[in-house]
Amino acid sequence: MAWLTQLFDAAQQWLFEAVVQPVLFALGQAGVLEDAYAATGWLLVGLLQLAVMLVVIAPLERWRPVEPVVDRAAIRTDVLYTLIHRLGVFRLVLFFSVEPLWDGLFGALRIQGLSTFQLDGLWPGVTDRPLVSLLLYLLVFDCADYAIHRAQHRWDWWWRLHALHHSQRQMTMWSDSRNHLLDDLLRDTLLVFVAQAIGVAPGQFIAIVALTQLSENLHHANLRLGFGALGDRLWVSPRFHRLHHAIGDAGVPAAEARVPPGCNFGVLLPWWDMLFGTANFDRRYEPTGVSDQVRPGPDGRLRDYGRGFWRQQWRGLLRLAGRA
Repeated sequence: MAWLTQLFDAAQQWLFEAVVQPVLFALGQAGVLEDAYAATGWLLVGLLQLAVMLVVIAPLERWRPVEPVVDRAAIRTDVLYTLIHRLGVFRLVLFFSVEPLWDGLFGALRIQGLSTFQLDGLWPGVTDRPLVSLLLYLLVFDCADYAIHRAQHRWDWWWRLHALHHSQRQMTMWSDSRNHLLDDLLRDTLLVFVAQAIGVAPGQFIAIVALTQLSENLHHANLRLGFGALGDRLWVSPRFHRLHHAIGDAGVPAAEARVPPGCNFGVLLPWWDMLFGTANFDRRYEPTGVSDQVRPGPDGRLRDYGRGFWRQQWRGLLRLAGRA
């Protein structure tokens, strides 16, 4: 574990000195070098994730696809979403908008003598070991992610944004990042709050985010793969998550749906679905999308979620305002 950290630190240092630092000096931005070094870590994680996606997950999709690829334009748009998130563009927005707010809030609380809860201090000598604390933080984050995901589907105003993620009829490993930017901002704001509240170290936070994102790339993949009766109950599989994206799961009354509405919200672990009664382990691979894409609404029309990044973002805002 230590050697991996050392290798990552060495690669981050090289990338910063060879690429990022010269660019900042050329732009006259030497005053942000410290923050830029931290951002370089996110950039490096994103590049490593893209490498794993292309080298590992993409061949799996070609090996056992659920369905043929018929809409490459939609997939190219999802690639753009992924690059925005993995190459640090969205992270920069968070850094300049959300994180300073939480830093200020928790800093003010500490000045008043109110410290945050340190989860790794529960059992000194055990929970403060790097691997154990990482697993604890991962468990807490996944539980929070499950609750957030339930809210995205339950609260109508949030669903109007989150529906964009479900509107992809051609699911692939790139589909994970296909979200309205406001939807992502809300979710990540809450997760940053959780990280601050339980005392997650920056390095561990990066590791948790990286592991979560890569796993989500896998279980959004166009891949006919389950982990077996036991494995599907230990970690979310592509088959388990595809049922969550099934058209029958997104907005169709239970009497009309082949898949019970509101199932398989787990991000990494299916345990929360099992605990709260939302797990569905059926061994089916359903078509994906939102019901109003294939079933006309009261006005006799199908809903248009947009083609292309900017149109999808704009139509999400219109839905939020009740005008689409």
